[in-house]
Amino acid sequence: MSEIMENPKGGCVLAGINSVLSAIHRTCPVYHSGPGCCMQTTAADQGQSGHKHSCFVSGVSIPSSNMLEKEVVFGGVNKLRTTIQGAVDIIDADAYFVLTGCTAGIIGDDIVSVTNEFKTKGVPVYAIETPGFAGDSSLGYEAIWNTFIDQVIEPSEEKDDKLVNIFGIVPYHDPFWSGTLEEIDRILSKLGLKVNTFFTKKQGIETIKNSSKAALNIIINPWLFKGPAKKFENKFNVPSIRFPGLFIGATDTSEFVREVGKALNLDSELVEKVIREEEEYVYNYLAQAIGVVSWKRFAVVADANNAVAFTRYLANDYSFTPVLVIISEPIYRQEDKERIIKRIENLEYANPPKILFLSDQYEINEAIRNEEKEITLLVGSSNDREVALEKDIQFINGAFPVNERLIFNRTYAGYKGSLTFTEDIYDNL
Repeated sequence: MSEIMENPKGGCVLAGINSVLSAIHRTCPVYHSGPGCCMQTTAADQGQSGHKHSCFVSGVSIPSSNMLEKEVVFGGVNKLRTTIQGAVDIIDADAYFVLTGCTAGIIGDDIVSVTNEFKTKGVPVYAIETPGFAGDSSLGYEAIWNTFIDQVIEPSEEKDDKLVNIFGIVPYHDPFWSGTLEEIDRILSKLGLKVNTFFTKKQGIETIKNSSKAALNIIINPWLFKGPAKKFENKFNVPSIRFPGLFIGATDTSEFVREVGKALNLDSELVEKVIREEEEYVYNYLAQAIGVVSWKRFAVVADANNAVAFTRYLANDYSFTPVLVIISEPIYRQEDKERIIKRIENLEYANPPKILFLSDQYEINEAIRNEEKEITLLVGSSNDREVALEKDIQFINGAFPVNERLIFNRTYAGYKGSLTFTEDIYDNL
């Protein structure tokens, strides 16, 4: 390798695919890979996401062909065939997805022909030819949705003008994904909408199959899902809107609600009624804590989605001063970087912070150590705790990876989530 990265946040594309499949009700991944891939890819994302794992199939329980030297030399399709049959016999899933590891990708095993054998027998088995070396966890999220669009989602002339699909919140790679999707669902349901989160409410493969009936795809992420969104629209005639980052607190969440209302031509009186109720709820609690939380100069180290959310909430809603924001996931397209920078810099009162795109933990630590302006609050991942302790900075573990806390349906997103986030600031004084 020409470059070594210290403490990468996440795993290979296989880890990303596995995380998505593990979050879908009654769905079974089947690995065509070498020994260890199941455990390692699970550990890379689920294992560092607040200690919450799939309750259906995960980790060492995932069926795998466990390819060895023999399969590398002579091919592993026969072993894959028996592995799939064993999974079908033992695991009562609604769908099975065959994932290729690096070994299978290198030798070029034809997994499509094997999965087609099972499809002709009426067994819902799908192939995903994306070896781990093809990219990182974020690419895995897009890869699995491309597979759903190509192989699973069924075309429909019937449209439900109240149904929406939510994209951009990546299971496990966002430790708060369950609670975040529940809060988004709660808010949109108050607008009279039906929400496909795909990963909560035990929504499974049938929800995915029928997602083409939606009136709108809502992407909550500043850069992810560009390719699948275009493919979804071209194939199923479902338009998309992108909200350029997760939202925390009344300011951004109300903006999000208005954007959705505008896109779906919802009754403006209903939209504003929901916003008034939610803002009154939040501000009533915040008013009870005036003067409790002292003024802070803060830094954020997180993926783009959460970095946008943390920065804008603390600056816009809580009047803290942003000093440094580090986007810790690899962002390659310049247009995506510009969108992220614009969203972070467009603050209501505060001056824009310094914005860096750094994935290497050594470089992240050095940026925090060498920052000339004083930092009194750091919101980051478990990897960032050490430098916070070193500089005696108040620290909140709010971004992936999270290794020091158990997270079920906790969230910082939306209206109610902002209160939880504010509580955590107070708890860590």
